[in-house]
Amino acid sequence: MESVDIYLRKCVEIDGSDLHFKVDTGKAYIRVHGDLHEVEWPEFTHEEFKKALFQILSSHQVEKFHRDLELDFAYEIPGISRFRGNVYQQRGNVQAAFRVIPYEIQSMDDLHLPAACYDFINRPRGLVLVTGPAGSGKTTSLAAMIDQINRTQPLHIMTVEDPVEYVHDDHYALINQRELDVDTLSFANALKYVLRQDPDVILVGEMRDLDTIHLAITAAETGHLVFGTLHTVDAIQTVDRIIDVFPTHQQQQIRMQLSVNLVGVVSQTLVKRKDGRGRVAAFEVMVASSAVRNLIRENKSYQIGSLIQTGSRQKMNTLDQALASLVDRSLVAKEDARHRAKDPQEFDRLLSLDDSHRPQVASKPKAVAPPVPAPVVQPQRPAAQANDGASTPAPVPPVTGVRGQPNRPSYRRD
Repeated sequence: MESVDIYLRKCVEIDGSDLHFKVDTGKAYIRVHGDLHEVEWPEFTHEEFKKALFQILSSHQVEKFHRDLELDFAYEIPGISRFRGNVYQQRGNVQAAFRVIPYEIQSMDDLHLPAACYDFINRPRGLVLVTGPAGSGKTTSLAAMIDQINRTQPLHIMTVEDPVEYVHDDHYALINQRELDVDTLSFANALKYVLRQDPDVILVGEMRDLDTIHLAITAAETGHLVFGTLHTVDAIQTVDRIIDVFPTHQQQQIRMQLSVNLVGVVSQTLVKRKDGRGRVAAFEVMVASSAVRNLIRENKSYQIGSLIQTGSRQKMNTLDQALASLVDRSLVAKEDARHRAKDPQEFDRLLSLDDSHRPQVASKPKAVAPPVPAPVVQPQRPAAQANDGASTPAPVPPVTGVRGQPNRPSYRRD
């Protein structure tokens, strides 16, 4: 069998996102733009693959895999790319899957992140959640937002990841990245002590369990901007997932804490581009407005969807609205977008509306021109004296409503 590096290089060359080794059949597969393709290489045996795989692992990692039969790790081929790897066992065979992590971190503009994300990264405190199914680009979106903060704000950023995927250099901010099982024993343990490390921004790679979720909310409550991910498909499910993970007697307290500290939720999915040049992300955005906070507090999360549908002025939109916008801009095919829609009937209804009646998806904020100074109002001159000595009365201003006064025809201002 060829070395694992050969397969990884091939994956990067053809713009693949994932590499899978199927040992019982001796074949490898590469995912390109969402579809799996078999790699035309000579078949390999179980022993050949184990030998090639263990050559890229440290002795500690091999020992951990033999103990747990699971292993997450990061791997790098200098000058080519970084990779996130997972080793597992299937019907007695050792197998592996790799995800390509590019060196270059795409900017928020390159990813066309929603306009609300630019507001989120400038908030001094609170909880921002990026959600979506596995492989939907959550890590890439978070890396872009962290990179934007890193380049524009003099802050201290702490990340806890499993494993470290995108590597950030210090720019305008100071950034420290901790890896699970290498730099810390657990997400909960890292979050417990991170408050003593003077952070301004905290990134939690994955909010997996009750302790991690509770500590992330607490960190946001103590004045930090916290970013995290969940494997939920929309904003409503995200709110419910966070609350339902706690015991019943704690859920009301968590609702109160979440309603106060939540800044927003971005749920995303990837759709194939119409021109065949990869995939594009569609985003559902929920901004924690006062109305949304009130619904969370009162356990009425099922009503949040209607607020998102009508919240375009607050930079909110549903996933179906985002998909309809992508179809209108000829970026994705209607069939592919409909397949990703939460409610296909609602998606069809949105496409049938003309532009004047369809909710608009907020784009990146543009530079605002300086305000034009208000014109100076000249004081009215007193009543003019006529030639015959009689005075001409000044015109009486029209009767209008005054703050605190009703609009009554009989009301007259002195």
